[in-house]
Amino acid sequence: MSTPPQPPHQDTGETGPPEPKATSRHERGSKRLQKPDSGYPHGIHPALVPGIAVEDRNLSYGTDKVVFFVTAVCILAFIAWGALSTETLTAASGAALGWVTANTGWFFTALSTVAVLFMLFVGFGKTGRIPLGLDGEEPEYSFFAWLAMLFAAGMGIGLMFYGASEPMSHFTSGVPGFPTTPEAAEMTVFALVQTAFHWALNPWAMYAVVGGAIAYGTYRRGRAPLISRIFVPLIGKDRAEGGLGRLIDIFALFATLFGTAASLGIGALQISRGLEIVGGWGPFGNIGLIVIITVLTAAFVVSAVSGVARGIRYLSSINLVLALLLAVFVFVAGPTVLLLDHIPAVFSTYLQDYFWMTGQTGAWGEDAAGFTTAWTVFYWAWWLSWSPFVGMFIAKISRGRTLRQFVTVVLVVPSSMCVLWFIVIGGTAMYLQQSGTDLAGAGGQEAMLFAMLDALPLGAITSILAMVIIGIFFVTSADSASIVMGTLSSRGDPEPNKGIVIFWGLSLAGIAVVMMLAGGSDALTGMQNLVTVSALPFAVVVAFLMISFYKELHNDPATIRARFATAAVRNAVVQGIEKHGNDFALRVRHAEGDRSAGETFDPHAPVVTDWYRQVDEDGNELEHVYKEQETNT
Repeated sequence: MSTPPQPPHQDTGETGPPEPKATSRHERGSKRLQKPDSGYPHGIHPALVPGIAVEDRNLSYGTDKVVFFVTAVCILAFIAWGALSTETLTAASGAALGWVTANTGWFFTALSTVAVLFMLFVGFGKTGRIPLGLDGEEPEYSFFAWLAMLFAAGMGIGLMFYGASEPMSHFTSGVPGFPTTPEAAEMTVFALVQTAFHWALNPWAMYAVVGGAIAYGTYRRGRAPLISRIFVPLIGKDRAEGGLGRLIDIFALFATLFGTAASLGIGALQISRGLEIVGGWGPFGNIGLIVIITVLTAAFVVSAVSGVARGIRYLSSINLVLALLLAVFVFVAGPTVLLLDHIPAVFSTYLQDYFWMTGQTGAWGEDAAGFTTAWTVFYWAWWLSWSPFVGMFIAKISRGRTLRQFVTVVLVVPSSMCVLWFIVIGGTAMYLQQSGTDLAGAGGQEAMLFAMLDALPLGAITSILAMVIIGIFFVTSADSASIVMGTLSSRGDPEPNKGIVIFWGLSLAGIAVVMMLAGGSDALTGMQNLVTVSALPFAVVVAFLMISFYKELHNDPATIRARFATAAVRNAVVQGIEKHGNDFALRVRHAEGDRSAGETFDPHAPVVTDWYRQVDEDGNELEHVYKEQETNT
């Protein structure tokens, strides 16, 4: 997938006199302050802290030499291993994959399912009211701009590569457990449902877990946008900023490197097949694939060196429009009515059979085990690898939203768009296969899209358009992922050093080449093997990340206020009935002991005060921020 950088602010189009501008984000937040002599840090009760934005902290950025050099040395050694001894790397990756899938396949499946349930619990439970920002802070983007950017985050190389090939594979080979035979009419629905299972709720829940935690920690707790900083409530500030935190960030870097490199590799595979089919070039061997990767990587490096970030953003937006035009063309030129029939059938069956598909593991026999290894476990690992990348993007664009809004929209909108893409592209491919066009024999998964487009009107033009879209996605993916990795290796710096960014971009290209070499004649298999193995350490990180994230939400000021409100109302109602029967009203007054709302709450406990007591590594406190708030109030 590709996640284009965020576009400029959207004009709402509203008229009328402008409202007075706030002097700071904190002024737009809560202004409820305690007396300075209250004994609380900065004179504020922990239930009334409006939050701390990352820009209010005096954070020191710069390359984290430990994170950068440890990861860089390991990656360079891996690339050298693949270049000098491909056979041993292939054997090692195959053995590692066998161990991972045999012993931890259940863990990937359980983790992806728990991510869905966890985000639903966070979004629609008592924590749903918590904002990803300061109290009262307005969202940074309009609702429709936010939707558009989330949709953009769901488009990319993966959808171009698997749009026709995955449904066709399920259609022609069957899916273990589904009550129908391959190539039966009803198999078209089941093939799309199985594909939706791989691309809808589970991946976006994993993205939401990481993205929501980053957004919360950055815009409400004022921490640097690093995976390690999410673990402060679980392991403490010193460990999160020390060796253990660095190890977590290294795991995130490894996952991002291999996950993104796999996308670049399959993009190069698909472009090479397009050039063979449309241009009559080739056949391309490994040398040809390396040349394609080199040319596209050079385009990325030029963009990074020349500083044309705005051009990349525009290019990404244009590419999204081109992809939508391609989908609309296929929808109109293909079996339009049949595709419309598939929409309710696929969505309803997907929701109905969700937990049944979750349970289709190796416990059901060899066929199910082989299918799970080849498809489901690989996808769960791939999405986990992409979660730092996509998570950081959706965190940036979701500032100011509540967790309930975040969960509802992030899980529903891009998931639905992905399913609709597969219904249009995959549904058309299966229709053509049933109608006598042998797409299954087109020559591999990378050729399926071009074979489908060739069977429709204007096949040559749309095939060229598809290659252009894939090429642009390659460049923008490498550009955006390299910036994210630069941030991860630069203490959270949102604008990392260009040299660091270029290094990670070149590393992506090198890993993509090694992945293809390790796969031999089946380059795709080599990439899938390495993605699955490399994602395991970060999968463990994500499991503990959910625990840490919820622990911090449990002590959020909004959560504390909710507990106070529940206790206060309960106590007041009991007392009112005892004294006055039906005829009483509530009012606020001083109360102590078991009559007080906060009887069991310690407002001076470090767990609820330490996070806003100090603001930077030097211990400089937030006095200037809260004094400004008190003045404004």
